[in-house]
Parts: sequence; C-alpha cells; structure tokens
Amino acid sequence: MEYLSSLNERQYEGVVNTEGPAMIIAGAGSGKTRVLTYRIAYLIREKKIDPFRILALTFTNKAAKEMRKRIEEVVGMDARNLWMGTFHSVFARILRAESGRLGYPSNFTIYDTEDSKSLIRTIIKEFGLDDKIYKPNVVLNRISGAKNRLVSWQDYIDNPHYAADDAAAQKPEMGRVYKAYCKRCFKADAMDFDDLLFNTNVLFRDHLDVLNKYQQRFHYVMVDEFQDTNVSQYLITKKLSAVNQNIAVVGDDAQSIYAFRGANIENILNFEKDFPDLSVIKLEQNYRSTQNIVNAANSVIAKNKDQLQKTVWTSNQEGTQIDLIKSISDNEEGRFVASAIFEQKTQNSYQNSDFAILYRTNSQSRAIEEALRKSGIPYRIYGGLSFYQRKEIKDLMAYLRFAINTNDEQSFRRIINLPKRGIGTSSVEKIVVAAFEHDIPLWDVLVNIDSFLPGRVANAVHQFVTLIKSFQISTETKDAFEAANHIAKNSGLLKELYADKTVEGLNRYENVQELLNAIKEFVDDPEIENKDLGTFLQDIALLTDADKEDPNDTDFVSLMTIHASKGLEYKNIFVVGLEEDLFPSQMMISSRADLEEERRLFYVAITRAQENLFFSYALSRYRYGRLINCEPSRFIEEVDPMYLRVNTRYGSRSPQLGYSDQPPGFRPNYAKNLMATRKNQTQRPPKYHQPSANFAPSDTSALTEGMKVEHPKFGFGKVRVVETEGANRKAKVVFEDFGEKTLLLAFAKLRIVES
Repeated sequence: MEYLSSLNERQYEGVVNTEGPAMIIAGAGSGKTRVLTYRIAYLIREKKIDPFRILALTFTNKAAKEMRKRIEEVVGMDARNLWMGTFHSVFARILRAESGRLGYPSNFTIYDTEDSKSLIRTIIKEFGLDDKIYKPNVVLNRISGAKNRLVSWQDYIDNPHYAADDAAAQKPEMGRVYKAYCKRCFKADAMDFDDLLFNTNVLFRDHLDVLNKYQQRFHYVMVDEFQDTNVSQYLITKKLSAVNQNIAVVGDDAQSIYAFRGANIENILNFEKDFPDLSVIKLEQNYRSTQNIVNAANSVIAKNKDQLQKTVWTSNQEGTQIDLIKSISDNEEGRFVASAIFEQKTQNSYQNSDFAILYRTNSQSRAIEEALRKSGIPYRIYGGLSFYQRKEIKDLMAYLRFAINTNDEQSFRRIINLPKRGIGTSSVEKIVVAAFEHDIPLWDVLVNIDSFLPGRVANAVHQFVTLIKSFQISTETKDAFEAANHIAKNSGLLKELYADKTVEGLNRYENVQELLNAIKEFVDDPEIENKDLGTFLQDIALLTDADKEDPNDTDFVSLMTIHASKGLEYKNIFVVGLEEDLFPSQMMISSRADLEEERRLFYVAITRAQENLFFSYALSRYRYGRLINCEPSRFIEEVDPMYLRVNTRYGSRSPQLGYSDQPPGFRPNYAKNLMATRKNQTQRPPKYHQPSANFAPSDTSALTEGMKVEHPKFGFGKVRVVETEGANRKAKVVFEDFGEKTLLLAFAKLRIVES
C-alpha cells in the first residue's frame, strides 16, 4: 500500500475506515481530494470491492475526471467501471434506464436554461400575461426553487403560502404557469436540469423495487463537497445508502457559500441526526498556506455561530503578515494592484499565473482590468467574460458608437431591434443591402426608409431614427457622462435591465452602471481636456484591443469572483473592494444566517492564498454615476490584528487624506491598535456607536463650525469646518472615538446636539 505512505494520520483514517457512515470534515487545503480518491482506490485494490458497486458523486465534471484519473493510476483500468460523476449525469443515467416507470422514453430530451426560458415565454404569451411582470428568468427561478425543495406543481397550487407569496409579488398565475410548464415538458418528452433530481426522487419514492435495486447495487456511496448539496440531492443519497449505511461525505461547512443556488448548510451541520453511528474524521492540517494566513482565516470563521468545530493548523513557514491597503478610489485601487503585482514579480521572480484578484461582484473587475492593461500585465477573467465583452456592456457601447457614427453597420445590427421594435432580421438585411446596392450611407437609407422598405416596419424605423437624432444632439451638447447617461436611459436598455430582478438581471444592471461610472471618472479627470463621448470611445477602443493578446499565452493574472475561486489556490491573492455594503453585500446583512454565509465567503477568499495575501479597500467608489464615500468592511476588523500590517507602499499618498501608518477612513483607532496589539493582544477596536433613543437627522442647512452633532455610526463629535464645493456641502467633524471624518451633508444624517 505504498500509495498510502504519503498520508498523515487523519488522512489515513479517512481512507481505511470504509465501513459505516462517515463524515470527513476537510479544512481548507487539507488534501480532501487525495483522501476521497485514495479511499475509492483502497476499496477496489485492498478490499476487492467491485467498482460497479461504488457510487461517487461530485459537483463538476472536471472534478470527476481528475479523481478518476488519480484512481486509475493506483488500480488501473478498473477505475473506468466506477459510477462516478456529477449528480445530474449519474441520475440522468438512472432515469434513462428506468424512464418507462415515469412515462418517459429512454431517449428523453434534456432542456438547458435557454430551452426552458423559451418554453416559458411561449406559455406566458399563450396565457396573455404581461411578460414584464412574468419575466422568464423570474418564473424559471421560482420553478427551479420549488423543484429543488421537492415541491411539485400540484403541491405548489395546493399550498396557500405559495399563493400568498405570488399574489404579493403580483404574479398570481405562477402556479398555473408552473403546471403548464411541467405538462408541456412531459408532452415533449423533455426534462430540465432540475427534473433530473426531482424525477429521481419521484422514481425512488413511487417505485420501491427500483430504489431497492440501486440500494443493492451501490454498497458504497461517497459525496464530495457535501456542504453544497440541496434538499433534493441529499434525500437521494440518503435513500441510496439506507440499506448498507456505507455513506461517506466529504466537505467543509466553513466553505458553504452557495445558498443562492439552493445549497442547504443544514445537510452537513445535522448529518449526525440521520446517521447516529456516524464516524467523524477531521482533516485539520493545511498544506496550502502559511501560518499567518491559516491563523487569520481561523480568527475570522470563529465568529460564526453555526459551524462544526475544528482547528485548522499548518506546519508551513510563518510567512508574512497580510498587507492591508487603503485607496482613495476604486481606480487607485486598480493601480495599487497592478503596482504590487509588478513589484512582487520583480523581487520574487513570480509569474503572472501566480496571482489572482478576487472580488465580490463581477462589476468590480472594470477598474482592475483597466489598470492591468495600462501596466501591460496580461490577465484573464475566470468563469466569466471580460467586462467590456459582456453582452449588456456591448449593447450600450453599440448605442454610444452609433450615436457618434451612424454608418457603423455592426453597431446598427446590434441595436436596431434592442429593445424589441418589431424590426426583424429580414428587414435589417434589406436595409443593409439597399445601402450597398445604391452605394449610399446606411444612415441615408434609414432616414429615407419609405423609399426602400414601406409599410409597418418603416414606422418602427422612423421612431428609431428620431431616437438616434436625439442622441446625436446629446453627444454634441453634453459631456461624455451626460450623453451616455441620456442614451442609456432613453434607449430602453436600463429600464429593461432594471425590471429583471433575478440575480443575473441585477448583475447586468450593475455592470451597465459600472460602465457609466467609468465614463463619469473620465469626465472628472482634470488631466483630460476633451471630455466628449467620442474621445472616451476612442480611449476604450484602444484599451480593449483584445487582438494583441496571444491566445497561446498561459501566463496571465486571474480575475474572478470569490464564488468562482472556490477550490483554487494561488501563491498571491488580492481581495479587493473590502467595504461595507459591497462585502459583506448590502443584500446579505438582514439576518445572521446571511451574514454568516458572507463571512464564509470571506474565509474562502483568505484560504485561496499560499504565500502572500493582500486586503484592499477604497475610501470612495463610483456607483450609479455618483461618487460614494465608503467604509472599510467589518470583516477586516474581524481578522486578529496580529496577522495584519498596514501597508503604505502601494496605497494613497494624497496629502489631504494623509500618508501614515493609519489609513484614513479606517475603523476607529484600528491601525493604532493594530500596531499596539503586537505588544498587547488584549486591545481591540471599538464598535460602532448606538444611536440615541431620540435620534433623528436634523436640517443641516445652517450647520456651522463649533456645533456638536451625533452621527448614527460614529457617535458624538464637533464640527471643525463646513465647506461648499459646487452643489455639495461638506463638513469635517472630529468624533470622540472615530477621529476626523469628512461627510457629505446631503447624506450624513447628522443630529445637531448643541449649536
């Protein structure tokens, strides 16, 4: 058993204790994949278990493929006989074999998301429902959530709580749409992705002989990333292992970050209730990160109430402290990241591929991308498109370009029927052909459309021409931001994105707002003389010239959301945008459960780092076309100060904000305490102020120097100076615990205590 010689004591225990229910709690970087693959290899090679008797479930095809390859290296070709794959692929295999029991043919079709949306659109149209209320994304998400909770359309219609929720959401026909959707799928001999799980549960529930057959077939059941399972997935695996009881689940509750996809952390937290004879094996030795990184992560996750207790440790070197850097703005934050990467590469001979930049939302990548491009640092967006390649960004950019150049055929093709105007593909082709045949500009054809394409379509084109003419006036009379904002609003793009309240829709809306933020920053830049839209588009065209990138180049910096980073590791990690309402997200602080998931997400970000870790936050960030003052994330405060160091080498050097060991805008006395705690670990930063019982914001129009005020977070302070810059009034207030703050009076919510 030489292949087991590299395992530590706990890993070895997880491999050889194969009988009975087992839960392997695998801390970050503890080698869980090795344990799971060697456990399967041990069953085949040492215990002579037929591979056909082993079921191993994963969450990605990539993980399954890598595990099978490792197992094959130990046991040979027998590994190919394993029932190993994703939940959906394995259960689709079972459903095809047993489909007749459910009334499906064995060659049933599997609908993808677009197929499902298309069918829902048809149903909504047939029912005469408003597709602005019954948006296909929203309807599909609602149906998907019900199926993952094993709520059939019959149960849904019969449940008064669902009816009340739908009525409150102004979607009283949701149950009828759900029913029609299921009926139409069945009639078409089709299942969607959720049906693969839902129907497997139905199969095992209604056909006990089938369940018994698979219970007898699978003597051993193993589940990877168990913390990410939903109700439906867990119920299937529990049923399959009910007879032999040889179920082994591997996971880490501290890395449960997919509740928005239906993952239920209770599955791992309460696993022992379903299997009282459970063996619990804790993999606590981290092989990935330095001691400082591991200990910092532990200090954060300890704040969570709902968790399985474990103490992750490492024998790796102590390593450097985590660098904490403040920046004045998100643009400066991008420049800091680029500078730090350049310096780390120069000093320590790192490759670009040794770096990853993690953020909470995709829209944050824009400022980072621009800084990397200007520094000549190659990068790739992991698990997503480059910011300027996203559809919603390309759509708005096409409108902006066409307003500047009405002969831009590609932009014309993209926007002529976006949003829908009733101008079909054949009409578009006739317009383009007319321009070529008569050797006249495309715009001339559009302006004189009656001569080329009379009838109903001509009326739609006339409206489009009028719209574009208004955009042209805007570009000639307004600066780039005002013109772009006018076009975004009046084109209908913003309205359409805003109406989509799904997670995807909100992300697209935020991405468009981020593009507008970039244009606002362009206009606000005092070094740029010409602030018109044409100049901005020229700058962006040069900035996003992807043709210069070598497709064979694998040495690039990785950019990704923290969710996308799970399971990955890099020598150097930058966690950017550590600001309140951004991370933790403003939408995830309404309950303890939500906040704890955000904290687990922060834990995942920290534990991706092997050698160096950087935290970054900005004092201001453009959002929705306005410059917003930001506060450092509460998560920074939750890291034990002994593992942090305030780094002023890359951060702001702005004289008005100061340049010292204490980053302005940071939590009260935190940096000072940070330095002191290296000598005295008992010091901790003070908490936010609790507002007085009679707290109510005052009218600050007459606020003057010397007045005493109360702020809902910073507490009591004294106004040092009041300034007016254009339409903005600012006050510099010296707070008792938080030091001096510069506040925009329009947003500060100050209560005047004494005048």
